[in-house]
Amino acid sequence: MGDDTDSDATPPPRDGGCPPWVLRDYATLADGERGALVDPKGRIVWLCAPRWHDDAVFSSLIGGAGHFAVTPTDDWHVWGGYYEDGTLIWVSRWVTRDSVVECRDALAMPASSDRLVLLRRMRVERGAARLRMILDPRPGFGSERVRDARLDGEVWTARAGGLHLRLLGAHRASWGEEGLRGEFRLAEGEEHDLVLELSERPGAGPLEPGRLWRETEQQWKDAVPDCSDLAAPRDARHAYAVLRGLTSDSGGMVAAATTSLPERANSGRSYDYRFAWLRDQSYAGLAVAAHRPHPLLDGAVRFVAERILVDGDAVRPAYTVTGGPVPQESTLPLPGYPGGSDRIGNAAATQFQLDTFGEALQLFAAAARHDRLTPEAEQAVTVAVDAVERNWQRPDAGLWELDDRWWTHSRLSVVCGLRRIAEVLPGATSERCAKTAEVILAETRRRCLRPDGRWRRAADDDGPEAALLVPVARGCMPAGDPSAATTRAYIEDCLGEDGYLYRFDHEGIPLGEAEGAFLLCGFTMALATCHLGDRQRAWRWFERTRSACGPAGLFAEEYDVRQRQLRGNLPQAFVHAMLLECAARLDEGPSPD
Repeated sequence: MGDDTDSDATPPPRDGGCPPWVLRDYATLADGERGALVDPKGRIVWLCAPRWHDDAVFSSLIGGAGHFAVTPTDDWHVWGGYYEDGTLIWVSRWVTRDSVVECRDALAMPASSDRLVLLRRMRVERGAARLRMILDPRPGFGSERVRDARLDGEVWTARAGGLHLRLLGAHRASWGEEGLRGEFRLAEGEEHDLVLELSERPGAGPLEPGRLWRETEQQWKDAVPDCSDLAAPRDARHAYAVLRGLTSDSGGMVAAATTSLPERANSGRSYDYRFAWLRDQSYAGLAVAAHRPHPLLDGAVRFVAERILVDGDAVRPAYTVTGGPVPQESTLPLPGYPGGSDRIGNAAATQFQLDTFGEALQLFAAAARHDRLTPEAEQAVTVAVDAVERNWQRPDAGLWELDDRWWTHSRLSVVCGLRRIAEVLPGATSERCAKTAEVILAETRRRCLRPDGRWRRAADDDGPEAALLVPVARGCMPAGDPSAATTRAYIEDCLGEDGYLYRFDHEGIPLGEAEGAFLLCGFTMALATCHLGDRQRAWRWFERTRSACGPAGLFAEEYDVRQRQLRGNLPQAFVHAMLLECAARLDEGPSPD
């Protein structure tokens, strides 16, 4: 992604044809190697190519140039949309004055890391309709234009930055200053396909929409299991689909498909999440393991184990999905999404976060219970335990990636991971892990447990901390230990509002004004409450948090309770992972009336 942008550089043109929508109105397409966002007007306004962490070809979402639109020419229409069950195949639906039109969108699967294929199928359900198409690729976050465009039979070919472009289905359209433009007139029941290919190499072979659609449908059918045995089965299955869409063939799962969408308007808290956090990956693997040993569990184990084996004590919190280092933070000459910024790269990837090892050990233990712990992962267990023994006293940045401190959650996370491994691996490894867990827990109790039985946020901070719900939910405390229930109740009293949960107090700023409710925390509260035996209250937390999504059923990181709006990057993988785990855990007993 390069060096910091020169402040005197000429900014790329802004795409005035794609004004922003609130985040809840976007849908996501993903194939594991990259993702796209579609707005209600049928415009794809975000797509990085060829992979997640590469430059955007369509960057209108953050104020750049470039989009791919298919929309009715009649502006007097209303919008709707839905995902086909168990997939990230999105169907936009428009009702005009005299027609009903649908556009079916997907990134084709199986995916290739160096080539993406975007499928768009227009169909008129009732009446007759005219649809407008605009294809305006602008590589380099809007800084480059397409060149060498020519029509070869019924396929347009062109160069776009370092990518080769092919488009099938628009041979009557024409290139101009604003890209390729065309219109389609479709009668009732008629459909028309567009197939866009972007590749690092010149395209070869035919672009066959029928075959590509059939293969994509089959891939989703094979990838996403039936969830009828879980609580909220439709949402649970959708969460599976989101996690699958965000997970590369390498096993690496990006935290979200986007960059720089604001957690709080004009606060400077806008980050690039197009990378794989080992903690998030572990959360997803644990959620899948709570249901069944689905292939996403194997991918998580493989990716996390590889990173630990390579880097040991120096393991980073986040990597690219190829296992490479996350680029340093830099900015682009773009206005950003309203209230956000134009930041790429992530400085948190160089932090030391002790809980990464704890979550990884819990992931490996869950895999072992399903007999899915590979020899490489077992080696990674040893490396992780060594790293914990050498580093657990060291201050770290913690779950929220803040200043280095002696965070209580980080220590309890590794205690939980060591205990889970001690339960599944025999002999000397079990004894060593159990002993180390007791040593860490004893010192953490001494420094972080208050006399009234409540866990402090950190050794030097008595405040409430929603991160402490994670070890409670995982059963870190021995049976009957009152600190879990005491801590959970305190967090609920201090950080809960209208059925949603915030992370922690921002000194001097009321809840809701500092940041949005954290959806990960709401689902974790449901898990912790369920673990402590109050199933009715757990279901309330689950259902309330589950409501904080847009029409597409996607969750961002935060939720503005008062404005009922999503905040932050989209879709947030660890929120969907926790929803899935809740659906599995809460279904282990009868639902309360």
